[in-house]
Amino acid sequence: MKKLLSLLLAIYIVFALSSCKLQHINEGEEEEEVQTLAIENPQYYQKFKDAGISINVYNWGEYISDGSDGLLDINTEFTNLTGIEVNYSTYATNEELYAKLKGGGTNYDIIIPSEYMIARMIKEGMLAKIDIDNIPNFSNIMPKFTDLDYDPKNQYSVPYTWGVVGIIYDNTAIDNENDDMDWDILWDEKYQDQILMFDNPRDAFGIAELLSGYSINTENPKEIKESASKLKEQKKIVQSYVMDEIFDKMGAGEAVLAPYYAGDAITLMDEYDHLSFAIPKSGTNLFLDSMCIPISAKQKEAAEMYINFMCEPDVAYATTSYIGYSTPNEKAYEMLDDEVKNDGISYLSDDYINNHTTVYVNLSDEANKLMQDLWTDMKSTQENTKNKLLVPIFMLFCILLSIAILIKRYIKKKKDIF
Repeated sequence: MKKLLSLLLAIYIVFALSSCKLQHINEGEEEEEVQTLAIENPQYYQKFKDAGISINVYNWGEYISDGSDGLLDINTEFTNLTGIEVNYSTYATNEELYAKLKGGGTNYDIIIPSEYMIARMIKEGMLAKIDIDNIPNFSNIMPKFTDLDYDPKNQYSVPYTWGVVGIIYDNTAIDNENDDMDWDILWDEKYQDQILMFDNPRDAFGIAELLSGYSINTENPKEIKESASKLKEQKKIVQSYVMDEIFDKMGAGEAVLAPYYAGDAITLMDEYDHLSFAIPKSGTNLFLDSMCIPISAKQKEAAEMYINFMCEPDVAYATTSYIGYSTPNEKAYEMLDDEVKNDGISYLSDDYINNHTTVYVNLSDEANKLMQDLWTDMKSTQENTKNKLLVPIFMLFCILLSIAILIKRYIKKKKDIF
């Protein structure tokens, strides 16, 4: 009997120790899966354990796993492992990030811009070179995402996530077939005041340029101006220009069409059955967001440790699983379910990427200024359309109606007196 009990106990211990990735926590009748963190070389992270330092991380909104859905709370796990506190704040666009750093008065150790902004920052001396020897997990990055044109030899950046731009749409209101959808639907007057548009110039101009048959990296002033005219033409049917606000507006059914990033589309579709995503048939932008260290960083080596941590397989897996964006981390990719790998959105074929997508490059100073000036002009222009006049006309009608009611009451009161 004792031998049997010993055998059963041994089997139980082996089973408990072998559960490497997920443990189960019972809460009443529900069972929640909670991810645990495995680190191959924990000793690497001990250097600043008792140094009492902190790093400032500046990232996109909704762009890191925070412990929801049973996944890792990445910043907390980093602090527990290293002793380094993380001060975390967010931005909405590459342009907002650039303006914040360019304006000075800020101190960030980690930023996560997109490829064209990285190229611009390298050109303007805004980024520090990364000591790749301090990032052994760089070897986990897929070769096809390294040594790219915007940062040859990855001297200034380490890939974080990637994806494509497409169109999120309300499948109860849009009758187009997914495979036939193209950018021109965002100019369809049938959906007036039900269309959302990017609130940043590079992505908005990119769509207008694709619609016009131009390169999204054109520096031809004539083509940029024609694209601005396209955007001005579209403005009269656009409900609003948004970034993260898209989650609430599309989720609540306040709009039926919006161009946005594939990763966020996946998040929305997981939550709302009425939303779908289409990659326009004429082609799109492929973007790559990467981790960088500003030249003004106070804790460069600690920042490199943070980048290495973000490249840990479990951490990269938590990132891609939580935010929905595609991972360039080979080991994290191997951990994904086949359903995710083959969903037709997250991981497109190399053939499609090579033939139907384009990566932004940094434009010349002249082209950037022209685009920014035209964007500002377009956003500030008031459209004198019938639709825009509806609100003041309605308000005037209400005022006149109120006056009429008051006059009628006054006359009636006079009659009652006499």
